[in-house]
Amino acid sequence: MPNYGFLIDQSKCIGCHACSTACKSENQVPLGVYRTWVKYVETGAYPDVRRRFQVTRCNHCANPPCVRICPVSAMYQRSDGIVEFDPSVCIGCKSCMQACPYDSIYLDPETNTAAKCHFCAHRLDVGLEPACVVVCPEHAILAGDLDDPGAEITRRLATAQATVRKPEQGTGPKLFYINGNDWSLHPTASPANSSYMWADKVTEQNVAAYERGALSLPVLNNPESKSGAPLRTPQEQGRPLNGPIQIGGRIAEHMVQTAYNAQHKINWHWELPAYLVTKNIAGGLFMLLGLGAGLGAFAFDSLTFLAAGFTAMIFMLLTTVLLIKDLSQPKRFFYILLRPQWKSWVARGAYIMVTFTAVAGLWWLLEGAAHLGWLPAGLAEGLRPLAAWITLPFALGVVVYTAFLLGQAEGRDLWQNPLLPFQLFAQSMMVASGVFLALGAVIALPADLRIILPILFPSAIAVNLLLTFAGKANSFASEVALLASREMTRGKFRSHYWWGGIALGHVVPLVMFFAFGAALLPIAVACSIIGLFFYEYAFVMAPQYIPNS
Repeated sequence: MPNYGFLIDQSKCIGCHACSTACKSENQVPLGVYRTWVKYVETGAYPDVRRRFQVTRCNHCANPPCVRICPVSAMYQRSDGIVEFDPSVCIGCKSCMQACPYDSIYLDPETNTAAKCHFCAHRLDVGLEPACVVVCPEHAILAGDLDDPGAEITRRLATAQATVRKPEQGTGPKLFYINGNDWSLHPTASPANSSYMWADKVTEQNVAAYERGALSLPVLNNPESKSGAPLRTPQEQGRPLNGPIQIGGRIAEHMVQTAYNAQHKINWHWELPAYLVTKNIAGGLFMLLGLGAGLGAFAFDSLTFLAAGFTAMIFMLLTTVLLIKDLSQPKRFFYILLRPQWKSWVARGAYIMVTFTAVAGLWWLLEGAAHLGWLPAGLAEGLRPLAAWITLPFALGVVVYTAFLLGQAEGRDLWQNPLLPFQLFAQSMMVASGVFLALGAVIALPADLRIILPILFPSAIAVNLLLTFAGKANSFASEVALLASREMTRGKFRSHYWWGGIALGHVVPLVMFFAFGAALLPIAVACSIIGLFFYEYAFVMAPQYIPNS
């Protein structure tokens, strides 16, 4: 079988966008999204300036992380090495976009499914070359079988000095660049300007405001434009608006800027941080009940179990609603269960949650039937340890599986944290013990729980706080992870992280608990839950703001 790949000679590329246009025409790509695009990076200082071009697209990796994370095999790798996509089964979970280290996958606004370059596989299958190869006026794009020694692409690779993007990711990219420039190949090396060459950057806030009618399209050369960003006033072309750029009082000798690039939307929003909190509460409550019944750590009556179990099921229902809401194709949710791809932690997590809900629900019904006298109390007590040991591992799985799911999202290096499973467990004990304590305001908790929970709640908060700072103290796996951490703690999400996650979620509950005791306990618990959401929001959102292309 062939092993297809691309070779792009950047010394020949003239930035004409013929490849982008041909790709859109051939594959009917909607406006606003791209399968192939040309990135412009400008280097130097006026008047010695150079513009560099880079044709960017899917790398058709030999080891594609997008294929592993897809829960329904919508993203798959053909035997000829092409990473192909089937939109008819995509559920729109957007996990493949988080897994791609190259920003090569987008959400199609017309089909609400993921899409990307597929090597014009429909053309290859009938003996034609990809549309971008045919249309390039400089013969800068080559496509062919990398295992064929007679193919032009193989002969060029044998003699040229070629590079790939992000080889450290271990994906085995098969998109090679001749004379690839470091400023272009590494997205963090060339910061994007606030404005591109022909338009202001589109932000999520401006798009939302425009859709609800709060903003209008800018008027040319109108500094008071309602777009929120004043347009540049007319000026002599070729010279900086405010004179030469100076750094530390000296004129800059060399500058780098991205003048044109495809913009990529943020794919995961508040639903994921909220689901992390709700499932931590649901799984944590049954972990506590399982430990109590299985290990005899504490005794509880049926009323306590029914109240805690019912609360856990409510939070599990919220988790399911949030997960389905976040799908771009929510009607296809059951595809995860009907055609799972078992390497994906999205699919594994779905089965863990479904199994947990089933076994925990059966245990709850057993205890409820015994409480109402429909079953002998001795039967329920005899089955309780067995039910606890069956439920406990699935409750733990509900809590920690997301760490392995985020680990598969290889495009976001901050999430590749070996401490994350332990941190999720600590967070679960924090909010679950807090909710259990809050239930004490409604029902009379057994004496054992009244002793254990006041110790567990502050201890879990302290442990989670230590794990949070320990993760920042370690050296980061990559520059991208470091930049994401800075964005979370010092940049756009610093208020969510410090005031929400650290202060409201940890410091305030500890102060309330030790200073005021039971008097402000419900408020302390509420603060820990809300604060945890703010922390998770910063943790989920910050890495998505670091460009991968």
